[in-house]
Amino acid sequence: ITSIMNRVRNLKNKYRNEENITDEFNYTKISADTTDNSGTVNQIMMTTNNPEDWLCFLLKLEKKGVPQMDVSLLNRLIGRYSQAVAALPAEKYSQDESYARILVRFAELKALQDPEEARDQFHLARLNCKKFAFVHVAFAQFELSQENEKKCKQILQKAVECSAVPLELLETALQNLHLEKKQLLSDEEK
Repeated sequence: ITSIMNRVRNLKNKYRNEENITDEFNYTKISADTTDNSGTVNQIMMTTNNPEDWLCFLLKLEKKGVPQMDVSLLNRLIGRYSQAVAALPAEKYSQDESYARILVRFAELKALQDPEEARDQFHLARLNCKKFAFVHVAFAQFELSQENEKKCKQILQKAVECSAVPLELLETALQNLHLEKKQLLSDEEK
């Protein structure tokens, strides 16, 4: 537990530093780039600063393109998700579904750049939001995509043991893993 907590602290510090660099970079190009969204971010942070507003903003930003195809958009999204994670204290929002969705999506986006950092983010999401089955399934799906079937199965079994909900989601994912499907959940099951 101490090792995990130290890694969490290190990750938080790392993203705070990245956030400062991103803000400085964005500040220097505000006049030239209308896609910066600094005003929206500042408004969220100065007023409500809640997971629902952050998630709404981030999902709108994602609709501007396909992160897998657009490196610029991917980097902008990772920067904004990083800001959201840094701005929202885990102690306060660990029971909030929108916060859990932000953590999971951040990890999924990181997976497109650096699988090891993505794995750390999935650990962080699972540590902070263990009651949500979709958090565990997303991490298990990541491990399956990295060809770590044993780890995938362990994650799903631990999710059942810690009573993540809904249990049906976990059972379906385990069944699909047993059937050797590449996707733990179909779009309909999600």
